[in-house]
Amino acid sequence: MRLIAAIFGIANISLVLVDAFEAMVLPRRATRRYRPARLFYRSLWIFWRIAARWFRPGAQRQHFLSVFGPLSLLALFACWVAGLVFSFALFHWSLAVPLGDESSRPSLAECLYLSGETFFTLGYGDLAPTAWVGRFLSVLESGMGFGFMAVVIGYLPVLYQAFSRRELVISLLDARAGSPPTAGELLRRLARTSDVSKIDKLLWEWETWSADLLESQLSFPVLAYYRSQHDNQSWLAGLAAILDTCSVLLANVPGIDRHQVQITFAMARHAAVDLALIFRTPPCESANERLPAARFQQFLEDLNTFGLKVDSSGSPSESLNELRRMYEPFLEGLAAYFLFELPPIIADEVPADNWQRSAWLERAPGIGYLPSIRTGDHFS
Repeated sequence: MRLIAAIFGIANISLVLVDAFEAMVLPRRATRRYRPARLFYRSLWIFWRIAARWFRPGAQRQHFLSVFGPLSLLALFACWVAGLVFSFALFHWSLAVPLGDESSRPSLAECLYLSGETFFTLGYGDLAPTAWVGRFLSVLESGMGFGFMAVVIGYLPVLYQAFSRRELVISLLDARAGSPPTAGELLRRLARTSDVSKIDKLLWEWETWSADLLESQLSFPVLAYYRSQHDNQSWLAGLAAILDTCSVLLANVPGIDRHQVQITFAMARHAAVDLALIFRTPPCESANERLPAARFQQFLEDLNTFGLKVDSSGSPSESLNELRRMYEPFLEGLAAYFLFELPPIIADEVPADNWQRSAWLERAPGIGYLPSIRTGDHFS
């Protein structure tokens, strides 16, 4: 029995250390199919999604879902620590090393207490191994506990820096593409400037953001569970807006820098496909049509009216639909898994931007008054 406990302890220590290394230190995606961290997240997320459906769709459900990312990270750290402490306790118990003045074999509870105070370097000294094997294990565990906690503390700033970089571009989309961001609103606001070339810099920024999104969320998959500050924004909605905009530009807007549009589309699609692969979300068809044909025809006419030259001859949506089939099923799969709402390509009614709304205006309308203007008119 004690031999089995020793073998289990060694195996569990190795498993926890390898899993923590792959999750926090290894700067690339771990390819092993069965990993404790992956099983932990997938299992816990299933129950969290079920619990979220008890809330009505809206702010309360979004708040409940937003807690999962940081809370699950702390729970994962706690599971790793508990696994190491219990494994070292099994090792001490299997060796039956006397503790202090006691000559009898220590109980498993005493070994757990010794392991816990050693891992967290408490150093009470009320229980201490007297044999050299027990002392070696205690020194090894205290060093491992100190190093493990240092890695955890260093991991959090890196994680939140990646989160801040991701959210920066999402926040910038508010005034450019609405809330939630849509390709239709972005192109409408662009058309009012009468300068299509302004989108080149924006596309380059999106290309860089898509690459950073792919790299950060492959290295730290927990970031995908972190939700944006506003309920009507998300990294998936931003990615959809990028791909939709590039698709409309490639299919229906001549006279643009097609090379920049193509490489931005390629990078964004790469991010969508790889993220669907890492989270094992199979592509699926949309339950709701994101772009009715009649609505798209009217949208192209509006762009022509605003001065943006578009190609609306023949079947203008045919080329666009071919591009959409390259990425939309992957976005739908991710949206279903993370309980995100995928925004339409063209919104029937454009709500006010987040910067135009404030809880203070609802409580005291005379403070910080904003004129009642149609969303987007301030860009004309």
